[in-house]
Amino acid sequence: MLLYDTTLRDGAQRENLSFSVEDKIRIAAKLAEFGIHYIELGFPHSNPKDTELFRRIRKLDLKPARLVAFGSTRYKANRVEEDPNIRALIEGRMDAICIFGKSWDFHVEKVLETTLEENLKMIYESVCYLKENSPEVIYDAEHFFNAYKSDQEYALKTILAAQEGGADYIVLCDTNGGTLPSEVSRITREVVDLLKVPVGIHAHNDIECAVANTLVAVENGATMVQGTINGYGERCGNANLCSIIPNLVLKKGILCLPKENLRRLTDLSHFVSEVANIVPDSHQPYVGQSAFAHKGGMHVSAVQKDSRAFEHINPLEVGNHQKIVVSELSGKGTIVSKAREFGLDLSKDPLLAAKILQEIQNLEHIGYHFEAADGSFELLVRELTGTARHYFTLESFRVIMEKREDGDVVTEATIKIHVGGQRIIVTAEGNGPVNALDNALRDAIGQAYPQLSKIRLSDFKVRVIDEKKGTAAVVRVVIDTTDGKDSWGTVGVHENIIEASWEALVDSIIYGLMKMEGEGAASE
Repeated sequence: MLLYDTTLRDGAQRENLSFSVEDKIRIAAKLAEFGIHYIELGFPHSNPKDTELFRRIRKLDLKPARLVAFGSTRYKANRVEEDPNIRALIEGRMDAICIFGKSWDFHVEKVLETTLEENLKMIYESVCYLKENSPEVIYDAEHFFNAYKSDQEYALKTILAAQEGGADYIVLCDTNGGTLPSEVSRITREVVDLLKVPVGIHAHNDIECAVANTLVAVENGATMVQGTINGYGERCGNANLCSIIPNLVLKKGILCLPKENLRRLTDLSHFVSEVANIVPDSHQPYVGQSAFAHKGGMHVSAVQKDSRAFEHINPLEVGNHQKIVVSELSGKGTIVSKAREFGLDLSKDPLLAAKILQEIQNLEHIGYHFEAADGSFELLVRELTGTARHYFTLESFRVIMEKREDGDVVTEATIKIHVGGQRIIVTAEGNGPVNALDNALRDAIGQAYPQLSKIRLSDFKVRVIDEKKGTAAVVRVVIDTTDGKDSWGTVGVHENIIEASWEALVDSIIYGLMKMEGEGAASE
């Protein structure tokens, strides 16, 4: 079974996603390290960025991964040897070339505006010429499932033309992403039985069936799967390799890569989303932060006895981990289990566990939300158990916002704080009140805690809790923070949005400092 990644081409067609050349090189290297067999780079010479990518990546050794240049069949009016697209594919000097061609009579006549016979010649001549000039040619049969349902005879003629031209692989594409698994299953089997060359599958996710369609295609003889990391792609995305790969390895026993490589899957998923500047989907199967999260007290109790009670695999198999979520639905067992994660044993003190649980329930009643704020939860528990670490003490802060005649808005924050036995007063500007407070706090304590430079805010969310009160409503602020390796959430709740933000901001920094301090002690 061969894994073909098209994150850098098809995935990059996602709205609001743009990779730099450096981004693409980093992702390609990560994919190769993980064990992906084919890495599709994009269109050679289609733009200056891809021209530079192909020039630079040829100097790297990413083997055994095969780098792929992507393009289309020759233009209808061109001789194949003179077609600029075909020539660019050859000049890309990649390990393999993948081209797409039209399978659907509707597309041939309405989009290409050519004859059905000419389209067959375009497919045959393009594949044949490329095969003479490249070690491997993969043919993507675009819109194949729509084509097969529209005119089965003609659809089959197109892939037979690719086979006759010498294609090493013929990939059936559900380009519109609207085909059901039952249809993919039947059609793939009929094609596999017809062709002499191996068959692949390329599915889009417009009806939430891309992963299912890929798996049923494999069950019916497909031996190459195309997809993207995290399912990135145009419209609703492509088939998600982060779900397909563990399904193949763990559910179907198809070792498309070494099983130990699978332990790096969550890391790969998060790496690509970080480079793409897209917040990871916490509920994504296998690799999401909540993929193995347990909230209900009965569920938590069950997984503590045996994780198989509510987990379909061991999370470690895909590099993820079990997560115990704290909320008003939690029982004392959840509190004990969660506290154990950060080194506190509450099992011998049920009264203290009950006190913590009561405090959490009281706070959630007024708007706190600890499911997304693991950092604030740990700080709360440490405060109630007397194990909190106090890095600084706030005397006061003030925020001033000024809107000037020319339209400019200036925000300024002044903080008076005690740290390391000193009283420090700092004023800083920012593009908003929270940013100004963040800058002032960092300036005030940065000299005492230089490790703070590694901690940065990655997301900031505000939720109005009681909308009927309008501008007097209580708001909840949740801040996501990262040190470049791990992430954590913190929460603040107040009628004043600045105070709620300050609370979440301070928790985020204190938790980060405490975490890094603990890691330093562990490394010593």
